[in-house]
Amino acid sequence: MKTMKVVFRADASLHIGSGHVMRCLTLADALKAVGCECHFICREHPGNLISLIGKRGFDVHILAFNEATEVIGCLPHARWLGASQELDAKECSDFLDALQPCWLIVDHYALDIVWERKLKTNGRKLMVIDDLADRKHISDVLLDQTFGRHISDYLSLVPEHSVLLCGSEYALLRKEFVDSRAYSLSRRSEYSFETLLITLGGVDKENVTRRVLESLKQSELPEACHIIVVMGSTAPWLEDIYQLASTMQWHTEVMVNVENMALLMSDSDFAIGAAGSTSWERCCLGLPTAMMVLADNQRFAAGLLEQAKAVVCLSAGEEMVFEVKCAIGEAVRKPEMLKAMSESARLVVDGTGCAKVLRALINLSAIDG
Repeated sequence: MKTMKVVFRADASLHIGSGHVMRCLTLADALKAVGCECHFICREHPGNLISLIGKRGFDVHILAFNEATEVIGCLPHARWLGASQELDAKECSDFLDALQPCWLIVDHYALDIVWERKLKTNGRKLMVIDDLADRKHISDVLLDQTFGRHISDYLSLVPEHSVLLCGSEYALLRKEFVDSRAYSLSRRSEYSFETLLITLGGVDKENVTRRVLESLKQSELPEACHIIVVMGSTAPWLEDIYQLASTMQWHTEVMVNVENMALLMSDSDFAIGAAGSTSWERCCLGLPTAMMVLADNQRFAAGLLEQAKAVVCLSAGEEMVFEVKCAIGEAVRKPEMLKAMSESARLVVDGTGCAKVLRALINLSAIDG
């Protein structure tokens, strides 16, 4: 089969966060490893990850951002695009005409069938990555890696021929998480509480990290506990967190743009983390987690994860101090609870999702090729 060329359309920004681009990068890495040529099209929003994509070895084709652009569109997340769907499609088509990819992969809440109809041309196949199930697509493949998501949620939103990959068994995890799974699970056979990992998103626009750190001051964390805070370089409150970390009574380390997240998670005993894509990373490694819902689209999966006893959910509101105190107290006093949570979490994601998605894409390409 000739080299498969793939173009991703995804954005990151202070509003969008980094999750969409990061999961596309995971799939792009897997495609590249089997000989595919991958490109990205990204709009230059404030807080974008264009330089990171380039550092990962992929060409990025940039769409200009104009802060004064009027938001056009009826989708709930239309403002995230920075243009109308029609204009975005026109700008993207110039790159697609030059590249002539066989696959276009889109991961964007502000794009739907309106955009897709203009770009799914000349036999080009379309893959949509979503987790909202709230708009129509003309996908050949649709991926929703949300725990508890069912094919039936999309049957009325996609064509009959569309391959639907739904549920956390298809979670896009980097190879490092798959490789670290056995080590991470094995070290949890006996539980202690020595390392606390805090990951509340690469951007954390609302500075929830500060509120969590302040709440920890009221908790029963062991005196020798090591706190690790992971943030992205575009986080607007990064300097504030550096300063606060220096005042904590526990050794508190702030790490930016880490490249060994799987090892950090594996070596941590408990996490306070945001819901979203990183949930699947923590579950794969069996990391017990107190999870915070920081966006409405995270509520569906968060509720099911809590029902499955894979996480405990914390409020990001006024009750945070009390709930953080209770969660830490339980975790410190009840190692058997952490072990049980770890066992439940590891059943949610086994780390093979990316391979399954890759196989679906290659099989469909082989059929046509």
